[in-house]
Amino acid sequence: MLQSATATPLISRPEIYGSPKPPWLKVKAPGAPNYLRLQRLLRERQLQTICEEAHCPNIGECWEELTATFLILGDTCTRHCSFCAVKQGKPTELDLTEPERVAGAIGALGLHHAVVTSANRDDLIDGGASIFAAVIRRVRALAPGCSVEVLIPDFRGSEAALRTVVEAGPAILNHNIETIPRLYREVRPGSRYERSLDLLAMARGMAPELVTKSGIMVGFGEEWQELLQTMADLRAVDCDILTLGQYLRPSHAHLPIMKYYTPEEFKELKVIGEGMGFQHVESGPLVRSSYHARGQAEEVSRKREGERTELCRS
Repeated sequence: MLQSATATPLISRPEIYGSPKPPWLKVKAPGAPNYLRLQRLLRERQLQTICEEAHCPNIGECWEELTATFLILGDTCTRHCSFCAVKQGKPTELDLTEPERVAGAIGALGLHHAVVTSANRDDLIDGGASIFAAVIRRVRALAPGCSVEVLIPDFRGSEAALRTVVEAGPAILNHNIETIPRLYREVRPGSRYERSLDLLAMARGMAPELVTKSGIMVGFGEEWQELLQTMADLRAVDCDILTLGQYLRPSHAHLPIMKYYTPEEFKELKVIGEGMGFQHVESGPLVRSSYHARGQAEEVSRKREGERTELCRS
């Protein structure tokens, strides 16, 4: 069983409450030229991003590099996850013009890689899968040089909904596991650990060449060994890319932070993940699902091409 020789013990709750953030979690306020340009474009086209809705700490860096994660299917989630800043409640009506507007914005920005996600829409029969598929197809039509990564909900385990998205041909299919199984009821009520793993396994079965991806947040109170087991579970369903980042509490109404992981611990997790066989591990205090997404896609593509070349030579 894998274990860490250098991981520090969990910080107790009283040490977290009221304490300042460690220096490695501090970021500059956004406002550079490309950030402002992207902000204007999103407002003009009435589009939303998870970067804003989820209070992502990397928004300044990513937007300055003209990378954004588009939030489709409205800004309201039907579930009540205890870590998420996205608004919860009764969603708005479905906007069938959204795929055209999202694809138009991606084309106007000249993006090479775009990420599209949504809140959970359990009120819809297919969970919004058809809109995801429509966005992928419209981006292909309006911005043919741009690859599309989708960060999807679990669609309540619907194979038909997942197939709708997979058959549209995304470059990367991402579904975040988020946390360890022991904490699921507290962190992700309404979701199930096994269902998320099954979704990734089904995607691999539907499209063996599809790049799959998942993410874990740390700092909820998981033990190191539990974290490594969750990473191993993701490899067991042949997940290609893993992201690991620090949970940051959006407000006092959300779950408390039980531990701040150090940059050294994140480096160790990256080494362990690579040893498990992930084709790419993005691990760091401020890492989120879409952080450096374009670079991840390019790295995995190069590795796969290299593997094919070696196979042809042998």
